[in-house]
Amino acid sequence: MAARRRTSSRFPFKSAVFAAVISIFLFRYFAPFRRKETLTLVSEGGKNETGRNNNNYIVRFREYKKAEDHRRYLESELGLGGGWEWIERRNPAMKFATDFGLVAVEGSVAERVVGEIGKLEMVKDVNVDVSYKRELLGGSFSDGKKRPGKIFTSMSFSEDEERHHAVAETSNSSIHWGRELLAQKSQVTSLFGADVLWSKGYTGAKVKMAIFDTGIRFDHPHFRNIKERTNWTSEDTLNDNLGHGTFVAGVIAGQDEECLGFAPDAEIYAFRVFTDAQVSYTSWFLDAFNYAIATKMDVLNLSIGGPDFLDLPFVEKIWEITANNIIMVSAIGNDGPLYGTLNNPADQSDVIGVGGIDYNDHIAPFSSRGMSTWEIPHGYGRVKPDVVAYGKDIMGSKISSGCKSLSGTSVASPVVAGVVCLLVSVIPESDRKAILNPASMKQALVEGAAKLSGPNLYEQGAGRVNLLESYEILKIYQPRATIFPGILDFSDCPYSWPFCRQPLYAGAMPIMFNATILNGMGVIGYVESPPIWNPSDEDGNLLNIHFTYSEIIWPWTGYIALHMQIKEEGAQFSGEIEGNVTLTIYSPPSPGEKTKRRSTCVLHLKLQVVPTPPRSKRILWDQFHNIKYPPGYIPRDSLDVRNDILDWHGDHLHTNFHIMFNMLRDAGYYVETLGSPFTCFDARHYGTLLLVDLEDEYFAEEIEKLRDDVINSGLGLAVFAEWYNVDTMVKMRFFDDNTRSWWTPVTGGANVPGLNDLLAPFGIAFGDKILNGDFSIDGEQSRYASGTDIVRFPSGGYVHGFPLLDSSESGATQNVLSNSGSGKADSPILGLVEAGEGRIAVYGDSNCLDSSHMVTNCYWLLKKLLDFTSSSARDPLLFSPSAKQDMAIYVDDNQLPSRRTDVNFSSYSAVLGQDLICRRDSRFEVWGTKGYNLHVRGRNRRLPGYPIIDLGRGLNSTTANPFKVKHSKVTERRNKGDTQGNHLLGILNGDELDMPVLVGSHWLVPAAIAITGVLLFLSIWRIRQRRRRRKRGSGSGRLGNL
Repeated sequence: MAARRRTSSRFPFKSAVFAAVISIFLFRYFAPFRRKETLTLVSEGGKNETGRNNNNYIVRFREYKKAEDHRRYLESELGLGGGWEWIERRNPAMKFATDFGLVAVEGSVAERVVGEIGKLEMVKDVNVDVSYKRELLGGSFSDGKKRPGKIFTSMSFSEDEERHHAVAETSNSSIHWGRELLAQKSQVTSLFGADVLWSKGYTGAKVKMAIFDTGIRFDHPHFRNIKERTNWTSEDTLNDNLGHGTFVAGVIAGQDEECLGFAPDAEIYAFRVFTDAQVSYTSWFLDAFNYAIATKMDVLNLSIGGPDFLDLPFVEKIWEITANNIIMVSAIGNDGPLYGTLNNPADQSDVIGVGGIDYNDHIAPFSSRGMSTWEIPHGYGRVKPDVVAYGKDIMGSKISSGCKSLSGTSVASPVVAGVVCLLVSVIPESDRKAILNPASMKQALVEGAAKLSGPNLYEQGAGRVNLLESYEILKIYQPRATIFPGILDFSDCPYSWPFCRQPLYAGAMPIMFNATILNGMGVIGYVESPPIWNPSDEDGNLLNIHFTYSEIIWPWTGYIALHMQIKEEGAQFSGEIEGNVTLTIYSPPSPGEKTKRRSTCVLHLKLQVVPTPPRSKRILWDQFHNIKYPPGYIPRDSLDVRNDILDWHGDHLHTNFHIMFNMLRDAGYYVETLGSPFTCFDARHYGTLLLVDLEDEYFAEEIEKLRDDVINSGLGLAVFAEWYNVDTMVKMRFFDDNTRSWWTPVTGGANVPGLNDLLAPFGIAFGDKILNGDFSIDGEQSRYASGTDIVRFPSGGYVHGFPLLDSSESGATQNVLSNSGSGKADSPILGLVEAGEGRIAVYGDSNCLDSSHMVTNCYWLLKKLLDFTSSSARDPLLFSPSAKQDMAIYVDDNQLPSRRTDVNFSSYSAVLGQDLICRRDSRFEVWGTKGYNLHVRGRNRRLPGYPIIDLGRGLNSTTANPFKVKHSKVTERRNKGDTQGNHLLGILNGDELDMPVLVGSHWLVPAAIAITGVLLFLSIWRIRQRRRRRKRGSGSGRLGNL
């Protein structure tokens, strides 16, 4: 018996230990949910497509030291071997200290080695050595496939190869192709009055001009002052074998009478950073930039750019360049006339970003438009370009001799760089560093620029460069700080578009305006006290402004953002509000000075205000759930577009949806932007919530609130979806030689699984077809471009279907079968239904609203849908009896589109793993809260200026309307075919799920299991102690009572 008792007492103890081990095991494997990745990559392992095993990484250090010192440090910390090796960089920068090193790491150990390097005390970070590939006549993608090199946009092009852009409707400026241009051989220098300064003896002398391009030949007859040529590439030549670098140098400093440059006596320093194959690497640029800093260049021209403003080693080195008082000029990009297409680094505030115009002062069709997209979807972009210059049919030098003409913003950029060189030479050499810097030069250019009639501020910036006006400004310049733009005038249309297109009114979401602070007093500056709104009269007190701004201004620039809304007492006010915003900046004293430098910036405001419009005329645009490139691989919406596979234009009302915005304003609608979750707006004030081409997920609270807003508060809902097909997404992946990894889309054109969760309470869902084709409604011809289909819709609604081609992977076979039979079946793509007190309209394609790749617009359809959702107006054709659904359209859950399980979507989401909070683009009263209906649910609440509304029913209440609602299970999101067992098996195997499960599961379930195991262990331990005491006859009652 004793032996049996001992055996039985050991068994529970082992069970407890086993339970504890299992708890720790599960806790360990729940950890991957918290892992953050920076790229949408799927590791393939082994060799990449080029057959190389090694990847090159840039290791950035916290201090400048000799490269040999950095090498010895890594070797002392990591040891020799171990799958990594130091790469010697033999170039002119070798003799100077550096802040980075280049290492080659074997692919099989890359994750471990890179992680170890990144943890070292003296290492700032580790990044892939990104490669650039610039073709003079192309971009990064061809026929849907990525070319080698970093993602970039097109450079310059010749007159014979120029493409006429027959899409002038996407621009707010007027383009007249029939008008005769000035003679091709017109000297661009004379158009700016350069000869006036030449006559005064200013020719760019003793100005060190760095040209980062394809090089130049040392004996070129057009240049009298080539000081130095350096090669930073892997090729053994200093010559220009392409012609682009020579052309750029000719525009800046050429002396040939047929193609004169602006500053013929400027000292040319040619940095050859592109090979003959037009390839470059970030490490080449970093070395060349460091050399430019060490050799104290004055001006630097960079005619390259691309959409990736998150290449941190490159971006931060640009900041360092300008912080060292080098004036950088860069092309804004050749992706016009589309909006939201600014290129980096020209979109940086410390760089002079240059757009292009033709000789008639019209914005060139190719010139990229603003606003900057760094700040969206959760903010508002800055004004860019800074200035524009002639960039069409400009004459410049050929490779060996003679002249030719090119067009592009990469041509307009050296025009401005030449102007800057000439202006620098105006200041005596002894005073240049005290007066001239990137901020003071930009101040001179934007303040002296001539504002063009027609283009808006996101097309022309301050306007066309005016050399002579800028010269007059610099002659009397005193270091100061200013705000650019210095005026926001709602009455100045079209220049102040989009602000002049829609007035302010009480109750609206804040209007945001993002301006740039230019600090000519020093490389670093500080805001002395918060900005102040100074109204010009009593009416100005109706304006409430909150400010966000850079407290530290570095290098040379910062930002000030205005969040403007009219107070409730101004609900019936109509008129203008004028005044100015003042902001005091100070900088440390310069050498020889004893007191701080101070300057007060002024931003003049002239705003138009109208009485609050009726609810039926107010539309709320959802910006919060938008995701773009960068940082994620978000694919294009139209799969017919093969040469631009990334969705990088911002998807904002004022970027690629700007024509739609103008149309809605013309139709009498007022459109506001929501940059926060759905809990952050009051549905009683809006006729329709407009959801277009959205990629993010939704908080459970958002889904519940939207259901209540529609059914109980009468909110209208209009949804324009996009394609979503996992098989097609997998096929769209590509190998990126920049990162030596596979890139795969994180979602489709829209996040259909997320939309389906949102629409589930209304019995609506989209499918995974990719439909293409033409159709017409009431004589209106439309193009359905890579849209999706409707697979769930409630009875009693109205659904329209058309015979369209399914181009998805799964649809290809079906198309073959249908084509051999009687024809294609109709696919449902448009649905309209009443839901409680509200109304819903859904459509499966958004390309007809998006200016980027539009074939035909569907603004007419949008207006009809909004008339229904906002005002219950029924178009007879859309609500014809033949379209009414007597039976619901329904498919099982396992037939709905599934989320991807091989990408970490939370890396790009503002929802997954994030707190629900109202941001600074929501109404002031809910800033920093979870929103309206969460902290007040189940009781009466009162908003300022509005009657008491009874919300006692809560969000789960229903109305007397017989519309039946199917509640979505928002806390359990499974892929088709998944079971709970498979779900847990994936966790145990360490698989990366498509999205996190319920937030609590990140810690709650493992913690509960761990606690259970510990309690079980303690219980069994107590039992064993009691048995031992009884056996020994011990009377230790105190332990038994513990």
